[in-house]
Amino acid sequence: MTGLRIIFMGTPEFACPTLRTLIDRGENVVAVVTQPDRPKGRGQQTLPPPVKVLAEEHGIKVLQPVKVRLPESIEEIRALEPDLIVVIAFGQILPKALLEIPKYGCINVHASLLPRYRGAAPLNWCIINGESETGVTTMMMDVGLDTGDMLLKSATPIDPDEDTQSLHDRMSKLGAELLAETLDRLVAGELVPEKQDDSLTCYAPIMKKEDGLIDWQKSARDIKNQVRGMTPWPGAFSYLDDKLLKVYKVQTATGTGVPGTVLAASRDGIEVACGEGSLLISELQLEGKKRMAAGDFLAGYKVQAGLALGRKDAAVGV
Repeated sequence: MTGLRIIFMGTPEFACPTLRTLIDRGENVVAVVTQPDRPKGRGQQTLPPPVKVLAEEHGIKVLQPVKVRLPESIEEIRALEPDLIVVIAFGQILPKALLEIPKYGCINVHASLLPRYRGAAPLNWCIINGESETGVTTMMMDVGLDTGDMLLKSATPIDPDEDTQSLHDRMSKLGAELLAETLDRLVAGELVPEKQDDSLTCYAPIMKKEDGLIDWQKSARDIKNQVRGMTPWPGAFSYLDDKLLKVYKVQTATGTGVPGTVLAASRDGIEVACGEGSLLISELQLEGKKRMAAGDFLAGYKVQAGLALGRKDAAVGV
């Protein structure tokens, strides 16, 4: 426990382990700032952010400004007299006026090894780009996008079959552990901020649904990385008989053929030719159906060699 008055700013499930760590350490979390409740899912039911749910379970004051840069939002935070603001996956850019409020500044827990992968979706893009290692970085926030001085880092390998969901779960815990160490070193006066080398950076923009469209002209390895990086959201997809086909699990293979063409279909999966090599689809979901193993899918659909994916005239038999 540091004895500091801390405001926590975060929104999704990824931020919850860090908030839980602050609570378990007995830190004085005077308020949580999170995004407003929003409609979610097919039913568009208005639901609170996961961070809000956790905060309310522990009786912590919750603020949900539509825009944290509004003067009234800044003054509400200033009135709480925080010594430190901890930020992780909050979802809004903090203005200079807010960054200057706490005595010890604003510390961000960012899900990459900065200066690599600045931006909103570092977990997705490090997998899509085929990285074998990533990690978390704690940094002092400034007015730029993830450009502040770095404090501590913790690296972790990425398994070649790991998807974003699995990496998300591991990294959220890693971030919580690193923030705890950062706080301990802060109060001990042991932190040595390090400037980022901008020449080493790359950008990880927010994911869009259209990013999931599979281009079968690409190599099997690149498409596998895309599928991993897009799972669970926004999801990698192609088309089968003019229907959306979501692809969840794949393995690379060595088959050859016209890109996008089915080479074979069996209980092991559906093998599709790529620009280089082939891809064995083992888990998928056809529009209007549930997610299932390829073997179960093939029990209800006839998929034969020569069938083309990703074309409106592709055919599939029932």
